[in-house]
Amino acid sequence: MLYELSKILQEYDIPGARLLGYTSFRALSAIVIALLISTIFGQYFISLFRRHQISETLRDLDSNNLKKGVPTMGGLIIIAAILVPCLLIGRLNNIYMLLLLVTTVWLGIIGFIDDYIKTFKKNKEGIPGKVKVVAQVALGLLIGITLYLSPQAVMRENVSVNVGNNVVEIQHRTTPEKLNKTTIPFIKNHNFDYNELFSFCGKYANAAGWIFFVIVTVFIVTAVSNGANLNDGMDGMLSGNAAIMGVALAVLAYVSSHVGWAEYLNIMYLPGSEEVVIFSFAFIGALIGFLWYNSHPAQVFMGDTGSLTIGGIIAVIAILLHKEILLVLLCGIFVVENLSVILQTAYFKRGKKRGVKQRLFRCAPLHHHYTITDNKLDPECSYVFKGPERPMHESKVTVRFWIVTIIMAAITLMTLKIR
Repeated sequence: MLYELSKILQEYDIPGARLLGYTSFRALSAIVIALLISTIFGQYFISLFRRHQISETLRDLDSNNLKKGVPTMGGLIIIAAILVPCLLIGRLNNIYMLLLLVTTVWLGIIGFIDDYIKTFKKNKEGIPGKVKVVAQVALGLLIGITLYLSPQAVMRENVSVNVGNNVVEIQHRTTPEKLNKTTIPFIKNHNFDYNELFSFCGKYANAAGWIFFVIVTVFIVTAVSNGANLNDGMDGMLSGNAAIMGVALAVLAYVSSHVGWAEYLNIMYLPGSEEVVIFSFAFIGALIGFLWYNSHPAQVFMGDTGSLTIGGIIAVIAILLHKEILLVLLCGIFVVENLSVILQTAYFKRGKKRGVKQRLFRCAPLHHHYTITDNKLDPECSYVFKGPERPMHESKVTVRFWIVTIIMAAITLMTLKIR
């Protein structure tokens, strides 16, 4: 809205009107607005939740207490803090911005319905798991098909050009192309074409490649949003991890949207992806502001309204930047949390068939494994990984998970130069 207004004001040479034409200024404005909304207005949201008794009782695994009366659905604060700056200073005719806004609203609604059922209907299961997965799959299909059909979703691929005297320079193609490629980390010529997987299909290779890309998109959106949902189990845990991931994604978005940096780093240039930078900064600001109230002891929980939305946003940003494979590094915490639940369930079922009680961890997802006290363990059950001698306070576990995420984010950014 303000971006379009600034273009009108530029025609009349209004001082300062050109500022909103700069990506850096709009990005910094987005993070400031998001921070203000989540910190200043967050208290009003929390008061509103308390008046309407929008809270749930959660077991505090670090103590014997119950966290009673702490409002949930705090993800609405995050969503509002993301949407407002993007609607104000984002380019709303940009396909990348539109897809990210749709992702935020779509998963926000799914999470809100889930929290509503848990809170007001007193049904701890919330939305049936199959329904939730179907909604995530539908979003993945929408994202993948839109990227295939939209004329805005193009790239200028980096190519090697021989300039003589055995000197080779990396340049970009002069015209944007509709390519179905992704980035493989640590590989010199690291643009991989999905269509090459289906070269045996002959003239149908392009169609088969795009179908495969859509399937990959569906899988990534579903896996990352579920991973974020599992990671949301301690005060400030997911907010901090996601903010760190958001910073790494913002850097990747910026270098991909700037032709000079893209050429220097030998990565694909994505025209129009500067709007991903704007959205990423709003995302970071919203999460950091939410930490004001969500850090231990939490005054509000984000609920599925926030966790599903956060995971979906991270997945879609990576897909839009053609950096989806990098999510294995960047979202390493989510991967481990997902695996801990899968392995715990499989190991328990295996023991049940043999008539014995067995578990890999004290508790899953993994972050709870470090906080369970001995008196909470089942004496009849065997545990492969017994955990620390002295259970940690959840604040220590949270900070240590943040540190691991910082390391993974740094490694992710190192892939821009290490090949």
